Amino acid sequence: MATQDDYKRRRGALTIMGRLIGLVVPLLPYMLLAILFGVTGYLCAIFLTIVASYLVVTSLGAGSLPGFDAVFSWLFSFAQSLAGLFAGSPRQWDYAQTLPVVVFVVLVVMGVLRGVLHYIEQYCNHYIAFRLLAIIRHKVFAALRRLCPAKLEGRDKGNLVSLITSDIELLEVFYAHTISPICIAVLVCGLVVWFLWGFAWQAGVLALCGYVVVGAVVPAIVGHAGSRPGLVFRDAFGDLNSFVLDGLHGVDETIQYDGGANRLEQLSSRSVDLGLKQQKLNRLEAHQRSFSNLIILLFSLGMLLLMLYLHSTGQVDFATVVVATVGMMGSFGPVMALSSLANSLNQTLACGDRVLNLLDEKPQVEEVVEGRRITFDGAQVEGVDFSYASEQILRNVSLEVEPGRVIGIHGPSGSGKSTLLKLLMRFWDADRGSIRLSGRDIREIATDSLRANEGYVTQDTYLFHDTIANNIGIGKPGARPDEIVEASQKANLHEFVSALPEGYDTVVGELGDTLSGGERQRIGLARAFLHDAPFLLLDEPTSNLDSLNEGVILKSLAEEGEERTVVLVSHRESTLRMTDEVYEMESIRAS
Repeated sequence: MATQDDYKRRRGALTIMGRLIGLVVPLLPYMLLAILFGVTGYLCAIFLTIVASYLVVTSLGAGSLPGFDAVFSWLFSFAQSLAGLFAGSPRQWDYAQTLPVVVFVVLVVMGVLRGVLHYIEQYCNHYIAFRLLAIIRHKVFAALRRLCPAKLEGRDKGNLVSLITSDIELLEVFYAHTISPICIAVLVCGLVVWFLWGFAWQAGVLALCGYVVVGAVVPAIVGHAGSRPGLVFRDAFGDLNSFVLDGLHGVDETIQYDGGANRLEQLSSRSVDLGLKQQKLNRLEAHQRSFSNLIILLFSLGMLLLMLYLHSTGQVDFATVVVATVGMMGSFGPVMALSSLANSLNQTLACGDRVLNLLDEKPQVEEVVEGRRITFDGAQVEGVDFSYASEQILRNVSLEVEPGRVIGIHGPSGSGKSTLLKLLMRFWDADRGSIRLSGRDIREIATDSLRANEGYVTQDTYLFHDTIANNIGIGKPGARPDEIVEASQKANLHEFVSALPEGYDTVVGELGDTLSGGERQRIGLARAFLHDAPFLLLDEPTSNLDSLNEGVILKSLAEEGEERTVVLVSHRESTLRMTDEVYEMESIRAS
């Protein structure tokens, strides 16, 4: 859950928008096309009503406008020439009788063009949006890879799922319905202001004020009011995802201890709370829409009164009054589209802020790209201190691991055994002291070389919702089937898998819940055997195995001989018997 300080540290809306807009640069041609078609489409819609109203006024003999008459005359001449071209000889039409038909055809064409151009504009916008969402997802997964495991261990997984899925999806609103609409609104409104200014400068100024109020002032006010509720809603949505995910993973325990009613009550309470937050945003949106419509009516009425006043003083004729008023009323479409974005934009920017926070987060351990490459020849731990936050786990720990030996580490829970293995893997960096592989400081070794020389089996093996073969094959991408089988035999897994109806193509359930703890652990060991690293780190590798399976696996490790160096953490005496030397954790950490 976000704290009050988290909300104070949020980026400003313009900063978030600037960062998100920067991603559009590679797709700028498509954005320019969307803006061009959008502006042209809105102008077709606006001038369709203007031309129609002017045609009615002139047919009633209530006045005329020289500029419009010149355009109509050109249209008449063009249509007459075009008809003569197709007929093969010039034709003479009666201007008064034929012009309404020509203008009607033009109005129909403008109406059709409005739909076609709007479709092309939306197509371009959504093409940009979905391309950029793919780019952003790639960046997010790259960031997660950089941050793990140190920065992601213990983090709220439900919130991460919400960020990767719904938060990124909501950015589609920004890319498809925000950037080009803002540009379109500015250009269209500027052209309409210029058009009305040609009749009377007062009309241009009044239109400009109306567009600024509806398209900028109202969204700014509503946006400010809805900014924090929008952020609170997104965080609450992520927390609800976490709660549901946690409940699904712990459903067995919930049933066992009859906690279903309590869990359901909590879920209901959180859902109601989220619904109330959504209602608050909906009310803001409804108020904004009503207020914007009221302002549009007031400015349209103001334009009518202004033009009637100018008509009464003889500055404009009645045709101008009608055209200016109709033009004003029909030109709020682009800015109304901006105004309606105010609430959704708050949530979109909140999602953008969460995504940008992840992309900007610095890893606790930086990968080494241009580091030294090694061939494993022993490991040394000297005077290492390490703390999780304020809790010190290791103090002045020293350990020598000679190549080809099997080293056992024994100690009570919480003594730092697993932490020491993670430091050897460089999942974290030591606070003090040094860790060296092959005589090189671990922080100077290229990360890919380090990973190639080390294999690591954790206490809890994570299985993907995939086949057993693919779960084992993670240890060596592109491994042949016979290599996977050989690794399974070393982990005493092959007979079990072969007895399954689909063998190695059997799909394990989510989190491997269709397998027992021992079966999952043997898959983890098979991965390590397949990886075939010279330095193997095993963290309680047989804790879920019976003595028979444990014996077979330990025999496989012993048969590796001098080909592999092993550091084995275990609390079982039977496991530690196969080691060359056993260190008590308390003896290698100074008081």
